[in-house]
Amino acid sequence: MSVIKVNSHGLQGVLSIINLSGKRIIITVLIFLPVILNGQGSGTHDQKIFLLFTGDIMGHDSQISAAVNYESKTYDYNEVFRYIKPVLTDADFATANLEVTLAGPPYKGYPRFSSPAALAVACMDAGIDCLLTANNHSADRNNEGIVNTINRLDSIGILHTGMFPDKSARDSLQPLLIGINGISIALLNYTYGTNGIPIPPPEIVNILNKSLIINDIEKAKGMKPDVMVLCLHWGTEYDTVPSQSQTELADFFFSKGIDIIIGSHPHVIQKMIWYRDTDRLKNKVIAYSLGNFVSNQKRPKTDGGSIVRIGVTKTDSSVIISDAGFYLTWVYTPVEKSRRRFYILPCSEFEDKPEFFTNPEDYARMLKFINESRSMLYKQNIGFGEYVFDNGFWLLNN
Repeated sequence: MSVIKVNSHGLQGVLSIINLSGKRIIITVLIFLPVILNGQGSGTHDQKIFLLFTGDIMGHDSQISAAVNYESKTYDYNEVFRYIKPVLTDADFATANLEVTLAGPPYKGYPRFSSPAALAVACMDAGIDCLLTANNHSADRNNEGIVNTINRLDSIGILHTGMFPDKSARDSLQPLLIGINGISIALLNYTYGTNGIPIPPPEIVNILNKSLIINDIEKAKGMKPDVMVLCLHWGTEYDTVPSQSQTELADFFFSKGIDIIIGSHPHVIQKMIWYRDTDRLKNKVIAYSLGNFVSNQKRPKTDGGSIVRIGVTKTDSSVIISDAGFYLTWVYTPVEKSRRRFYILPCSEFEDKPEFFTNPEDYARMLKFINESRSMLYKQNIGFGEYVFDNGFWLLNN
């Protein structure tokens, strides 16, 4: 067993120009140049960063209702992330799939989502640095919704990728290039489709098309990043086993130079593999589906998800993936003062705290999610351990 200690309260950072509170980094955004995040170096020739990826951020009607302040007629989602924030802020760069539009009122959930921009503000305040916007709900409010979502994310100051107002913007901003502590990451994001809703030009949503992605990979290679990350909205909803199409696409994109593949869309967790050194692949990572980060879905295995934490180490001669682990998360929805609330719980920290739950049935449901998820992941994962909470620290148990 290898153990990595991570302080559960994160490391306090400097308030940056895009307000990444709680981070241990300073961020500068340069137009047409990489986003540079200067981390605290180790004082040696080796540099190391941790990348974090969460599952789907949904916006069902009950979530919108839980966030509203009826007196001020404003929205506040900060409490949703209260218990998971220490995990998010301890990473060097955290990314999440935003599976709603920020198109403006009327605010509605399924089937054509539009959430208040306060949701994205809370994401950023909780430690999420980048939101992925290419998914099957990207066009829920048509082209105007795409533009409004982009404009609201830009006004908040949070990084995003996956959809663009026009070709010129895509050409200049794709791929998203990030630099952290001397390590550069190219981030790409695509979706299998938009639920049949057409996207007439000029707006663009990145579609999962081999030729398109190959061209973008080649463009990214020209920027000479240390790591290339491909985030794909793909697979079969509610299926815990990756489809043949997913596995074939993964092999194909690995062969083209992608280092890390992160999947979303099934709304349930699928297996994770770290190919350290095999006959076919070396130093590659894939998490086929991270499940739901926050939603009001109640069907089996959709009431939680996983967070993947990947360590990248750069030496004078190489860049390697040096760590791969996951956290299990569960969405706790108690009724407080006659209103349904939503809290993302890091499972290991709360699985031995039955007294925390006002309703024993909620605690039992969380344990069921934990046990079923571990049963599946411990059998199917390769190279991925679970982060477990012990005496105020998160330990990576391999």
